[in-house]
Amino acid sequence: MLSTIFDRTKVQLDESLPFVLYSKPGEHILNAMFQFDDAVHKVTDYTENGFVFAPFMADEAPILLRSDEVHSIALEDEVLGTVFKSEEAQVSAIEEERYKTLLEKAILEIKSGKCKKIVLSRYISVKQTKPVLKLFGQLLKTYPNAFCYLWYHPKVGMWLGATPEILIKTRGLEFTTMSLAGTQTQKIGENEPKWTVKELDEQQLVTDYIKEVLEHKIKEVRYSEAETVKAGHLWHLRTKITGRFSKGQLKELVTALHPTPAVCGLPLNEARSFILENEQYRRSYYTGFLGELNFKTNRTRNRNQKNQENSAYRSVTTASELFVNLRCMQLVKDNALVYVGGGVTQDSDVEKEWMETQSKAQTMLRILFS
Repeated sequence: MLSTIFDRTKVQLDESLPFVLYSKPGEHILNAMFQFDDAVHKVTDYTENGFVFAPFMADEAPILLRSDEVHSIALEDEVLGTVFKSEEAQVSAIEEERYKTLLEKAILEIKSGKCKKIVLSRYISVKQTKPVLKLFGQLLKTYPNAFCYLWYHPKVGMWLGATPEILIKTRGLEFTTMSLAGTQTQKIGENEPKWTVKELDEQQLVTDYIKEVLEHKIKEVRYSEAETVKAGHLWHLRTKITGRFSKGQLKELVTALHPTPAVCGLPLNEARSFILENEQYRRSYYTGFLGELNFKTNRTRNRNQKNQENSAYRSVTTASELFVNLRCMQLVKDNALVYVGGGVTQDSDVEKEWMETQSKAQTMLRILFS
């Protein structure tokens, strides 16, 4: 029962001990992990097992939440479903002008030839007094096809979100990642968006970058055609990338992929320098990544249903599922910090980029005001 997991979580909160609640896209299963001490454990070589929570800055070690106690339950029918409520982000004219000026500066930086793409972000501070578990329950109800999570560590903070983007998913030595870029808000009655040259080019930049960083690391890689996918009220362009990697290579893969141009820009170092010098705030865990690291799963060796005897043999496989931390907020006392951003290229329009962040903010604002 969901209430049982929530009651257990309240005890963890009362004792100021770390935990994470999460549901994977489309699975309708709530997973819970509780750590029995308040130590801050770190990921070093990606052979560790637990739930990883990593910041935007790749030179900062990710946090590992230990799986001292684990639960998984099916979400009840009444929890599932979609709540449609739109809330406009209330932002001051000063903040709007500041961000638009930053967008103009980034466009000039790109046109000068220093960068091809820069991903800019901001946050919106909103007063909120809802119980955190009520917020998370609403998140599960509203976004059943996203990676929904509530993460807490007394020495780090509390975050929750609903992200559509996989950083990397592995099973054994097989992996899947994606290039996700380009965003449009779904219009009433619209079954498929019309993508602009700017959006198509932005998505291709991310795809080309991933091809480049994987080229000499992976023996076998396959790329799908770009496709349109829907996440909540937003459309995105996505290219799926699959392949095989060598044993002990997970850390190399993750560090090659994070941060991607979809959350930072290109060239990576130049775009990151521009972000650090100009965004005027610290992203912390926004645009980092999170998820299961080296979980053990059982796999049936023989899937032939006619051979029941051999079907009894199973092998243990190590699997990881890491998601980019987008569409998220940080809870600080009575405030919710809602993080939003977007990719800027030489073809960007300042007003459209501003409105894109306003639209993306609705993912979390719907939860806060529903």
